[in-house]
Amino acid sequence: TEIETNFTQILVMFRLINLYILIFFFAACATVPSREEPPLQVVSTVNIKKYLGRWYEIARYPNWFQTDCYAVTADYELAEDGSSIKVTNRCKDRQLNGEMREAVGMAHIADSNTSAKLKVTFFWPFYGNYWIVSLGDDYEYAVVSEPKRQYLWVLSRKPTMDKLKYRKIVESLAKRNFDIGLLKVTPQF
Repeated sequence: TEIETNFTQILVMFRLINLYILIFFFAACATVPSREEPPLQVVSTVNIKKYLGRWYEIARYPNWFQTDCYAVTADYELAEDGSSIKVTNRCKDRQLNGEMREAVGMAHIADSNTSAKLKVTFFWPFYGNYWIVSLGDDYEYAVVSEPKRQYLWVLSRKPTMDKLKYRKIVESLAKRNFDIGLLKVTPQF
């Protein structure tokens, strides 16, 4: 029946997503930086309650698990247990009016001194680093990476960002040894 076919398709898609996430974490653990860089610094402090809510992806380094993703958002909310954060990433598949893709994971604070270093999992027991390396005074933007600088996201509370603000963020990233030539703007609408 049609319901069984839809269920089978969803199950296959779920298994593929889990496989991709698993491959991502193994690849992230196995990669070695190509040059010696100074340690990546995070922001001095993050108020997690202010950080919660919706973020729009303004730009990112290309990565395999976001191939063909448009109109990317990330929603963070306190999990029912109160000690972890539910992460819901969404994007439109292949085009701005494509089908919605969604991945739900959990995060926990890995550095209680700053709350700027988190560990995120979309496929337990594998975790990835989520480091907040830049943050607007009013939490209007955030920049997220990981210790080896292989992944990078520029996030905003709004679907667009002032061009001057974006340029200043990119300039500051270049000074911190990020390859800004890899940064690609994410279409939002």
